[in-house]
Amino acid sequence: MTGPIDGALARWRADTPGTAERAHLNNAGAGLMPAPVVSALHQHLDLEASLGGYEAADARAPQIRATYEALGRLVGAPADRIAIVENATVAVSQALSTIDFAPGDVVITSRADYVSNQLMLLSLARRHGIDVRRAADLPEGGVDPDAVAELARHPRARAVVLSWMPTNSGLVQDVEAVGVIAAERGLPYLVDACQVVGQLPVDLTKVGCDFLAGTGRKFLRGPRGIGFLAVSERALARGDYPLYLDLRGGQWTGPDSFEVAPGARRFENWEFGYAQVLGLGAAAEYALEAEAAGGSDRSRRLAERARAALGALPGARILDRGRHRGAIVTMCFEGVDAAALVADLRRRRINTSSFPRSAAVIDMDDKGATSGLRVSPHYYNTDDEIDRLVSALTECLDTPGTGTRPRI
Repeated sequence: MTGPIDGALARWRADTPGTAERAHLNNAGAGLMPAPVVSALHQHLDLEASLGGYEAADARAPQIRATYEALGRLVGAPADRIAIVENATVAVSQALSTIDFAPGDVVITSRADYVSNQLMLLSLARRHGIDVRRAADLPEGGVDPDAVAELARHPRARAVVLSWMPTNSGLVQDVEAVGVIAAERGLPYLVDACQVVGQLPVDLTKVGCDFLAGTGRKFLRGPRGIGFLAVSERALARGDYPLYLDLRGGQWTGPDSFEVAPGARRFENWEFGYAQVLGLGAAAEYALEAEAAGGSDRSRRLAERARAALGALPGARILDRGRHRGAIVTMCFEGVDAAALVADLRRRRINTSSFPRSAAVIDMDDKGATSGLRVSPHYYNTDDEIDRLVSALTECLDTPGTGTRPRI
């Protein structure tokens, strides 16, 4: 590519020393942290070591407030509608716990939703008798909004839960169309944007959801062990609050009474790793700058390049479906265990990841696959790194009898 992206790419890679050591194509797992994020982590840990944990957090109060503001700008929400939580799964569970489910209540989701969210819904079904209904897919893949609308007409429909992009596919689901349906029916709407934040532009208002869950470690390129929940004004006006309040989320006002904290803070727990919080803020600022420089378009272009080249390899089958696809490329190779391929590529200093059938039972069974290889480039990756991956995979697949060809 020509133009400003060339200078931006040079800076992104200079800020990411790991790119000199390996081709990191596992951003859907954990992106490489850029220098400002690493610096924020180190500086706060040093401050805690010299001042003490409580005192360091007090000293950095303005920077902590700035983290909420940066996350708000990243997803199109005011700072007071951002809650910082341990990870995206905690964000989803906090949001789900706002609903007082009764036996027979219907929760609508998709066939491609993230495994942890599916497990939470199945646990609610077992314990509280809710009815989990998965909307049908469009022929090309991705949830069918008309199928969601049909399910939403059920008199016991209580909520819609949707993964914007699943962990095991490049599929980008039409969250905005589903948001219109949820709003028309007055249903709480929860979107898991774990794989989207930092990869694609996000606007909470356009999505139309009540809750949007995100994480730091993936395409946002922040630290592990930190995430966030963006909450709509509509949800706060309803008085939504999590079932298991923490002293940060509420105030104990009398022996048998309490008050819920204002804004999204009600969804937080008191204890934070403040180094991670500040690292998350630095990652949000970096993501905003990268998006302004064309980062998301570059990520998608690299993914399409990888998808075309990898799909042409002997025995390869691309597993991605959907009208819109993002920077996650998934595939399987006949007779080859994807986890063994990941190990072989890692020895060649190329980072990818794999997933078993249990990570996406419905989707994997539909595709007739038992494991998949996941390649997830980001804006700081290069065409040469994609070519290097294709060459390395060719070697892995063409060397039977050397111990490098993994067989199921």
